[in-house]
Amino acid sequence: MALLAEFERKCAHAGALVAGVLSGTSADGIDVALARVRTRGHGAELELAPPELVRFDTLDFEPALHARVRRVLDGAPTGLRETALLHRDLGRAFGRAASDLAERCGVALDLVGSHGQTVWHHDGVEASGPATLQLGDGDFVAEECGAPVVSDFRQGDLAAGGEGAPISALADDVLFGAAERPCAVLNLGGMANLTLLFERRADTLAFDTGPAGSLLDGLSRRLLDRPYDDGGRAAARGRPREDLVDRLLLHPFLAKAPPKSTGRDTFGAAWVEVFLRDGGFDAGSSADRDDALATAVEFVAASVALALARFAPRPPNALYVAGGGVHNRTLLEALARRTGRACRLSDEFGVPADAREGLVFAVLAARAALGLPVTVTRATGARPGRVLGKVSLGSCSAAPERSDPT
Repeated sequence: MALLAEFERKCAHAGALVAGVLSGTSADGIDVALARVRTRGHGAELELAPPELVRFDTLDFEPALHARVRRVLDGAPTGLRETALLHRDLGRAFGRAASDLAERCGVALDLVGSHGQTVWHHDGVEASGPATLQLGDGDFVAEECGAPVVSDFRQGDLAAGGEGAPISALADDVLFGAAERPCAVLNLGGMANLTLLFERRADTLAFDTGPAGSLLDGLSRRLLDRPYDDGGRAAARGRPREDLVDRLLLHPFLAKAPPKSTGRDTFGAAWVEVFLRDGGFDAGSSADRDDALATAVEFVAASVALALARFAPRPPNALYVAGGGVHNRTLLEALARRTGRACRLSDEFGVPADAREGLVFAVLAARAALGLPVTVTRATGARPGRVLGKVSLGSCSAAPERSDPT
């Protein structure tokens, strides 16, 4: 039974307006994808059709809030008070971002899927078992945007025995429904993750392959004093140190069999310093800075190629790429060379590379509101048949009364 009967009715007719909102592990802004969602079939055959993207945008964090998020992600000690306040304030920010985009498009939101901001993830090394934490309380999102909100998707997956990641794999069967199977979807966010899609949804295989933006952008902040290496230009000037790439490929995470996920505790700011130290790079030398970025690009590409070779049961027909890393041309060239496959942008299926994760959470929210189970054991390790996400109804009938920005 659908949790929201009116939402189900709209999906079956003209379509419902759903926003997917998140901040990724790079925390470079709030991504909002506004999509029209429709269903097809009835009863046990009910399923989502691929969503129609209405608008996508990335909104800047308010500077003070961004500084607070950045401190947490970079490992600064954080007490319970600051954690609680950040949970509240991020919820408000995500709700405002979704509402603002809907207002600019002249539409009313029927539902919002809010992933939140990941501030801690178990990395597969927590002895007591997996756990994760995303900040941005769904009740505050709902009050700000004036629509029902589904949030906190990862916890249900963890409770059912999963890794809680890569959660995007649980929507890729819808987003890439028209892609010829088998195919691979590579997301280049803070971490790189692969979804391998086959004829049967139950056969979906997904896992993190290792760092992407967490390494590349971390090096750029450290060496170039810029948030990212624009277009991979600095990396293109450098000469990769293949001996270091070979040593990095021996990292134990890369050899671990799926299901698996990782995060900044393993591949965060501290690991960037290890990378520079082990490579003997001189941060004061422009040539060494370029060589470090070139080496990092080759490592990211090589780790993806290694994952495909080790874990794909069948070679994919195509490799579709999404996420912020698609703007690094040097990385895409290295991926094509290392994997032996052309890197085709996810845009081919109406999934703009930057909007893919926003669309993921729009799809997951719609599935939750319709009561559709999404877990796939080979994707995250969770037991099958679970509906993910917590629902915050808020005041669904009235325009939001906005709080003062924090």
